[in-house]
Amino acid sequence: MIRDLRAAVRPALRRGHAPYDYDTTRDPSANSAVVDCAVYRDGRRASEPVSPAEAMRRVRAENGGGFAWIGLHEPTEQEFSGIAQEFGLHPLAVEDAVHAHQRPKLERYDDTLFTVFKTIHYVEHAELTATSEVVETGEVMCFTGRDFIITVRHGGQGSLRALRHRLQDDPELLAKGPSAVLHAIADQVVDGYIAVADAVQDDIDEVEIDVFSAPAKGSSRGGDASRIYQLKREVLEFKRAVTPLIRPMQVLSERPMRLVDPDIQKYFRDVADHLARVHEQVVSFDDLLNSILQANLAQASVAQNEDMRKITSWAAIFAVPTMIAGVYGMNFEHMPELKWKYGYPAVMIVTVVICFTIHRGFKRNGWL
Repeated sequence: MIRDLRAAVRPALRRGHAPYDYDTTRDPSANSAVVDCAVYRDGRRASEPVSPAEAMRRVRAENGGGFAWIGLHEPTEQEFSGIAQEFGLHPLAVEDAVHAHQRPKLERYDDTLFTVFKTIHYVEHAELTATSEVVETGEVMCFTGRDFIITVRHGGQGSLRALRHRLQDDPELLAKGPSAVLHAIADQVVDGYIAVADAVQDDIDEVEIDVFSAPAKGSSRGGDASRIYQLKREVLEFKRAVTPLIRPMQVLSERPMRLVDPDIQKYFRDVADHLARVHEQVVSFDDLLNSILQANLAQASVAQNEDMRKITSWAAIFAVPTMIAGVYGMNFEHMPELKWKYGYPAVMIVTVVICFTIHRGFKRNGWL
């Protein structure tokens, strides 16, 4: 029996942070795309870093006595071609791994599984604005064979260095072979989704509170709409990483495969369950943001209607003195009360009374 995989490969999660290291550069000691390359026998690292060709030679010499784990970061086509030939990787999968920007997927080429994971990193920000970047994506691609696993990472996040160290501390788990590493990577990626989902939930709560709270005097709702739309775009990016991965995880957890140890396959079900929960969260985020955006637009429409009613009311009030002044400005000789001593104050009083009456009527009806 192997120890609890969750404890072995899942680090403590902090709210709003992905559980993997944020690493923007290659290993300084590496003079190529190869970050690390090692041979594992009975779950233990057998040597210091070696070349991929030497790792493969040692593994094959053991006749099934171990496996090689080769980690690469953003390799060029030239850098990856030698490794691809050495391990017999399919050209289509190699092309996807080099050029990146792939959907999460699981493909089988002969005796190799090619898996693509989208990693998500939550971008910390003091305040959510209309231009805030909320999530940042990267990719981890895995070539899993009978006696090797090759990981190709693109982007600044999703470093597997800490994961490798944790797995090396659990030889019983690593003894299960490359599929144990594949599960650990899938588990770490999905754990990252959970942490990011919690942080995005906080941003959505903040926007929701701002939208449904009373606006400050003199402020408008236009800024809220921009923030909601920006957050919706970031959630859509999150959704593109989560949704396509559901089917590959179901396949890995339900369909028997020669390259996946039966004991490890059971734990893929747990990863699939967590992924399904995150997917439900992301879909609910999208729906909730739609509702918040509609509510914000409705509030803006109501505010505009109120402004128009006020403008219309004051226009009606000022129409009275304008009309009276226009009538007396026509300069006809025979006008009512032109020669009356009290004609001017009488007209002014009548004008004020009419305007006051109209204002009171609009006030009573809620227009002012």
